[in-house]
Amino acid sequence: MRIIAGTRRGHKLCGFDGDDVRPTTDRVKESVFNLIQTFVPDAVCLDMFAGSGALSLEALSRGAASAVCVDKDKRSIEIINRNITDLNFGDSCKAVNMSCFDYIDGTSSKFDIVFLDPPYNQGLIEPALKAIVENDILNSGGIAVLESDTTDFHSEIEGLSVLKQRSYGRTYITIYKRS
Repeated sequence: MRIIAGTRRGHKLCGFDGDDVRPTTDRVKESVFNLIQTFVPDAVCLDMFAGSGALSLEALSRGAASAVCVDKDKRSIEIINRNITDLNFGDSCKAVNMSCFDYIDGTSSKFDIVFLDPPYNQGLIEPALKAIVENDILNSGGIAVLESDTTDFHSEIEGLSVLKQRSYGRTYITIYKRS
């Protein structure tokens, strides 16, 4: 894994050992950022199910203003913090060790981009999208970027409408906007 573009282009990211975590591939990450490039400059980002923080860190490298990476796994938070330090993003990015649902329920912050890359086939997509809508965390004009598997795919959700959707093999990228 690496940062693809921007001020930290080419920087390698710390990742996970083993097969129990599925990182977003560089190909899919590059495609995502091609789809959302106009939303990134000066954006305030939330990375739910952050893993290594790769999506938020890529956004920061491309000009986003700030990011919050939320993951309930302590190993993920350690890796995110290492990546934040290595990229020198300590002033613009923070890692939060808790459930993204608890974070959303307790925050008064609003975001321009919310990244969602939940574990596949765990039934987390619909509750996560509903939590975004119910807690009103998207700024006007904000987007939610969902990565999902073909077997765990959702399109419409009340309060959000599909702006763009692409498939890359078994991976779906769905970009929602407030409706």
